[in-house]
Amino acid sequence: MRFSQDYDRAAAVLYAHRWAYGRNPAFYDYEKLGGDCTNFASQCIFAGSGIMNFTPTYGWYYIDANQKAPAWTGVPYLYNFLTRREPSVGPAGEPCALEDLRPGDLIQLSFKGEEFQHSPIVVSTGWPITADNVLVAAHSYDADNRPLSSYEYRDIRFIHIIGVMRP
Repeated sequence: MRFSQDYDRAAAVLYAHRWAYGRNPAFYDYEKLGGDCTNFASQCIFAGSGIMNFTPTYGWYYIDANQKAPAWTGVPYLYNFLTRREPSVGPAGEPCALEDLRPGDLIQLSFKGEEFQHSPIVVSTGWPITADNVLVAAHSYDADNRPLSSYEYRDIRFIHIIGVMRP
């Protein structure tokens, strides 16, 4: 896949810090409808990419609380959108190892070992990269600069944002 622009990691991280303990009024807060973590992660990724994909069903977009793609707020759908194989508009990522994470990347956690349920955004990585020095921001369990090692989970996956496709 060829990318027409870089992902602005600094913008994604700045957004994450700005809204980690608050809610941007431009977006609905899904906290009482199952959680706001993937909505928040999508907002951060959008801050770094600047473009949505308005493809019905399989895109990645937010218009309002009732007009959004499943990938905007759904953990598995965001993963499927970011790691898609066919070129389409918007940010794109690939599964990676812990040591390949960079600020602005996405982590997904499974607390019970079944489906993935939580989507924190990486805001900082130390060297060498370990679960102790990967820091994340998230909603639903509102956090900023939280060490990845402080989460209890059964399964984990990492998504490295590799670029942004323009129309």
